[in-house]
Parts: sequence; structure tokens; C-alpha cells
Amino acid sequence: MEKYILSTDGVKLHYTETGKGNTAIVFVHGWLGNVNWWNGQETFLKDSYTVVKIDLGGHGKSDRTRKNWTAEQYADDIKTVVNQINVADVILVGHSMSGAYVLQAALDLPQVKALILIDTLKDLDQVFTPEQAEQYMFDFYRNDFKSAIEDIMPAYLFVEETPIAVKQQLQNEFLQNDSELAINALKPLYEMDVQKLSKMITIPVRGILSDSEGIDLNSNNKYFKDYDSMVIKATGHYPMLEKPEEFNAALKTVLEELKLQK
Repeated sequence: MEKYILSTDGVKLHYTETGKGNTAIVFVHGWLGNVNWWNGQETFLKDSYTVVKIDLGGHGKSDRTRKNWTAEQYADDIKTVVNQINVADVILVGHSMSGAYVLQAALDLPQVKALILIDTLKDLDQVFTPEQAEQYMFDFYRNDFKSAIEDIMPAYLFVEETPIAVKQQLQNEFLQNDSELAINALKPLYEMDVQKLSKMITIPVRGILSDSEGIDLNSNNKYFKDYDSMVIKATGHYPMLEKPEEFNAALKTVLEELKLQK
């Protein structure tokens, strides 16, 4: 079921809620994403869990009128939706940039019992600075956004095994945005102190990661109190789209390990 609610800064947020169960799995997309990225997971889980998918402000079917582009506002988007869900327990699933935002949101949501991070925060010893983001991404977006998406970003987002249809889908979706929105949507991530934030998290954190770049599976244990991860091989930054069956199997394993009541 499609639903809408106003964010704390007055932006109309779009989200969907389906399924059944005392535990809600709440999916939050990454940069320039939308609720449809999680359709395969909704189908897979809805018979056992309440499944919620959120379009963050400025994304998907949510309004694009946002002026307040901050990590706190993204976290408020998540909190606003989660507080509408009538279930006992919640698991937040954050992909890419939203990994950091589900961490921040969880601090104010006692019903959140665990976090699942999808190909994000893979090595908290390696943190991108605002200056690096400006130099290696935002300058390219301003100069020629279309070229950045089509010619530069694929080397970082995809691997040889990424299906062509997935590449085309994502590039087409990205290019529905302009460079200003793309930069505003991503900039808050690099203004966060994710190392400090991670040390504040007391609930279990699990990662489902791709092997498309270097991973230090031990570094995050210095920050999270309860962290573990698993890797899906030969996949890019979007494992839920590139290898949905393998991703769903990994997700099922994580959910069973967390042992929350359905």
C-alpha cells in the first residue's frame, strides 16, 4: 500500500507498507534511489514480515522541494515513517549513503532492534572527507553530470558481471536528476562523523557487502559493539538488483541469525 506523510521540514514523503508480522523490515535506498530498488525483497519477505520501503525526501515519489539537506533531516525522514508503523520490532536496512542515516535514526527509535547495512560502511577506518567528495565527485557532477554518470561512475558502481539491464536502469534513473540535486542529496553523508556515530550504536549491526572493492572485515569491530558481515562475490554496488536471489538468501540468513520474532 502506498502512503504519504509530511517530514519534519514539510516535504511530502512517499513510502509503501505491505506484508504481515510483528517485525517490520524497513528498507532505505541509497543515492538517487527509490522504493522500487527493493521490490524483490518485498516479494520475498512479505508473507513473514511487515515490509516498509521509504523514498527519502528528494527521491522517488517524495517531493523534490527539500531545502534542508542534512544528515539529521534524512534521519528524521526515517524516524517519521518508522513511528507510523504499528509493530513491536523494527529492523532498518540502509543501502549506500543511507547506511549512515539508519545509524543516526536508530539512536532515537527504541523499537529498532538491529541494523543491516548494504554495501556501505565497509571499512570505518577509511572515511571520505568533504574535500575528497568535492574533488573526486562533485566537481565532475557540476561540469558534466551526464558524462559523469555514463563514463566515470560505472567503474566505481558496477563490475563486469553486473547485468546490462541493471546498469541501464540505474543510469536512466540517475539522469532524471540534475547535478544540483545530485550533489545536495549526497553531500550530507560526508559531513557526518560516522566513526563517532558507530560507537554510539548498541544494537546488532550486520553487513551484506559486495566484493567490488577492498574490504577489511575486522576494522568495523573497533567501532560497532556487535558487528558481522557477509560478502556476495562478483557483484557491484547494488547486490539486491544484480543478484536478487543470492541477496535474498543472504538477507534470510542474517534475519534468522538475529532471531527476532516474525
